[in-house]
Amino acid sequence: MKENGLLRELKTLGRNGIYIEYEGQRYLNLSSNDYLGISGMSGLQEEFFQTLDMSNYLMGAMSSRLLTGNDVHIEGFEEYLSELYGNECLVYNSGYHANIGILPALVEKDDLVVADKLVHASLIDGIKLCASEFKRYKHNDYNDLERILSHNAGRYKSIFIVTESIFSMDGDTADLKRIVELKEKYGSKLYVDEAHAFGVVGESGLGCAHNNCLTNRIDYLVCTLGKAAASEGAFLICNKLTKQWLVNKSRTLIFTTAAPPLNVLWSKFIVSKIVEMKKEREHLAEITRLLRNKLEGQPVMGNTHIVPIVTGSNEACINLSEKMRNNGVWAMPVRYPTVPLGQARIRLSLVAAMNRKHIDNIYESIFDF
Repeated sequence: MKENGLLRELKTLGRNGIYIEYEGQRYLNLSSNDYLGISGMSGLQEEFFQTLDMSNYLMGAMSSRLLTGNDVHIEGFEEYLSELYGNECLVYNSGYHANIGILPALVEKDDLVVADKLVHASLIDGIKLCASEFKRYKHNDYNDLERILSHNAGRYKSIFIVTESIFSMDGDTADLKRIVELKEKYGSKLYVDEAHAFGVVGESGLGCAHNNCLTNRIDYLVCTLGKAAASEGAFLICNKLTKQWLVNKSRTLIFTTAAPPLNVLWSKFIVSKIVEMKKEREHLAEITRLLRNKLEGQPVMGNTHIVPIVTGSNEACINLSEKMRNNGVWAMPVRYPTVPLGQARIRLSLVAAMNRKHIDNIYESIFDF
């Protein structure tokens, strides 16, 4: 791995808002998923702690939700999310738990899973745990998706389409309207991962599906709380029967200790703040346009606040990362197997707490101005 430029290591980092500290140096952090800058909002944290009743037992859930770990806090959080989305909600301990626990509980051996070529590793792992066959369609190629659906319609009990709404490594978006049309045309089911859209997209930050009025036409909608929400966990929006089934069949829900009440309370508190963060979302969109305009003509992918610069080789990617770090910007190299071989890249994740000067600094760190 070292010889091929693929060896990774854990680094001990300090964090301070949009900056991180490493070995006594401070860097602008372009490798986080803290898209709204919430992790650096000390005022929000102070406000949250003032809401707590410390006479309650808030630290440990003690057991799984089906034993004694299900309390009024997690039930209240699910009810709140259900009201926001207009359907049932089931909370998981992480996005990874959701993506490896939902599909295997739903998909049977006489079903077929059809996934976008670039879905996240957690979804791939979940699909591999399914008893069914698995096919991939070319990334965001809906003619290819329809070809697979039309060829296989009637040959399987059910077909499950799997996609992300914003793709984490390419920074581009799925055409959810088109996918929903195909799903309905061929009588399929649709699973959408909104990990990088929740908090960022839409008037209330509830993601691409909600922003396009598609929530009730998507069977399984997963949103992650560990990115823009600066918390942990994930939740699934689905119908009542699906929720009941997963409570009985989803192994990553059944066989793990529930999240501590303190974490659940923080998640509910911060989601209630996120729906009001319109200015932060507008500012994030503004600095995204600014950086993408500056990088016009460069090998930049996507159309979102995730701005990947493709270098190709691992060596070139590592060299660019080190160059940016020398100029005060922390942007980690992304290499195989996270992305395909020969498509290594620097993935710039913008944060609403950044300003125009920060965007200038990013640009200058790349080109040594």
